[in-house]
Amino acid sequence: MDYIDYYKVLGISKNASESDIKKAYRKSARKYHPDLNPNDAEAEKRFKEINEANEVLSNAENRKKYDAYGENWKNADAYEQAKKNQENYQQSSGQRSQGGFTQEDFEGGDFSEFFGSMFGGRSGGFNTRQSGYRGQDFNAELRVDLKDVYTTQKQTITVNGKKIRLTIPAGVENGQTIKITGYGGDGANGGPKGDLFLTFVISNSTKFRREKGNLYLDYELDMFTAILGGSITVDTFDSKVKLNVKPETQGGIKVKLKGKGFPLYKKEGQFGDLFITYNIATPKNLTEEQKELIKKIQSLDT
Repeated sequence: MDYIDYYKVLGISKNASESDIKKAYRKSARKYHPDLNPNDAEAEKRFKEINEANEVLSNAENRKKYDAYGENWKNADAYEQAKKNQENYQQSSGQRSQGGFTQEDFEGGDFSEFFGSMFGGRSGGFNTRQSGYRGQDFNAELRVDLKDVYTTQKQTITVNGKKIRLTIPAGVENGQTIKITGYGGDGANGGPKGDLFLTFVISNSTKFRREKGNLYLDYELDMFTAILGGSITVDTFDSKVKLNVKPETQGGIKVKLKGKGFPLYKKEGQFGDLFITYNIATPKNLTEEQKELIKKIQSLDT
């Protein structure tokens, strides 16, 4: 595989901050996302590279290894351990073994030959064992609407060209991240795959306001019902309920409907509450007769 400069992929400098990396990733990911570029092989390839670059540079430890070892950053720990083993061997033998290596042998050079020999068997008088390396973790965003997470549902998403069928639990919150084990990058030398970390970005096209498990709704109560009382029908998130309004109800009064809120995450059958706030609506387009009656009522109150 050809070497890929992750900094160039995201269009940033090597001195870029964490915030710069995040902004560059989001901008590029949106531009080349498969959903916006269907059947575009080049866009799909760029999207994979963008995700790969973000996986490395957004992780401080991985970025440090990448800056030091370039395309061989995944093997940085093994390289450091091999150097340590060699140094220990030299100290115990009192001399440098023919064909061995020291740190100076690699400064400014290409590590590919070193890693090839390291995984190949013997090098400089001591044995190195083949070892599997875990694949990269991937990060992705899933954009859904609030009504889409009111019930548990299955959805197919595409991450790095792979279709993943997943179950979205009811009650997921905006910004929440879940781990999907084994759906990251492929491991090296027989190592396990990385994981996929999926962050939910939840928009809200409903008239309800959500705060964790509770829902809030403003209801326009007509003035006559507020004064005289009566029965009204209000919407919950998935149904309608009838409420009795007490006479002389004031604006700003809150009514709590227990268990009519949003489902609680991974708590089967449990819901938050729905809070309804009454706003008194002044009647419009009154007839002259109605206005006269209101004036009479006003005069009786003085």
